[in-house]
Amino acid sequence: MKVQAVDISKTASASEIVFEALRKAIIDGQLEDGEPLRQDEIAKLFNTSRIPVREAITRLEQEGLVKTQRYKGATVAGISPDEAGEIFEFRALVEARVMKVAVENMMPQTLVLARRHCEAFYKSNDPIKWGLLNREFHATLYGDSGLDYHLAIINSAFDRVDRYLRAQLALTDGMQRANAEHLSILEACEAGCADQAADLTRRHILGAKDTLLDFLKDRS
Repeated sequence: MKVQAVDISKTASASEIVFEALRKAIIDGQLEDGEPLRQDEIAKLFNTSRIPVREAITRLEQEGLVKTQRYKGATVAGISPDEAGEIFEFRALVEARVMKVAVENMMPQTLVLARRHCEAFYKSNDPIKWGLLNREFHATLYGDSGLDYHLAIINSAFDRVDRYLRAQLALTDGMQRANAEHLSILEACEAGCADQAADLTRRHILGAKDTLLDFLKDRS
């Protein structure tokens, strides 16, 4: 199993460590859709009991990253085009709102950091890093909104679709489009144009939805 394991036999937060390791492996695409998550195997891998493993899997199921079926146990959850479309439409609504509030309260250092992430995304030739750099760019711009509940929901939505976005960026021409749209969003933020930045963010996400849905349909 492709999971970065650590010895947590003497660690109080065993469940948290197993959860984070499995979550990262799923989001990064190291664990594929439908791959079984066998509690005994994972417990042995982390040198712990099945109890924290079961707790970690339950949390992953609550986040939609894992599904449990009778007689089959827990497996990595896939995603349907309909579900992906719904997530992106939800993101477009919420993130546009968050972006508007963020621009109205944006600090100069936020813009500097966001430009660094934008440039790193543009220069990167490593598909493994694209998903992380994309999230860092968006998260940096959203941070000054102060809307913590919204940000937590956005992060969960990213988790659900991140591995598919990475694959889509790597196997299509999505990087070129994403680079141009990121730059436009950033320039609107730098100009203090909150409504424009929000609209560009909404269109950016809906455009990514269309590209991803085409990608998922081609895979099916």
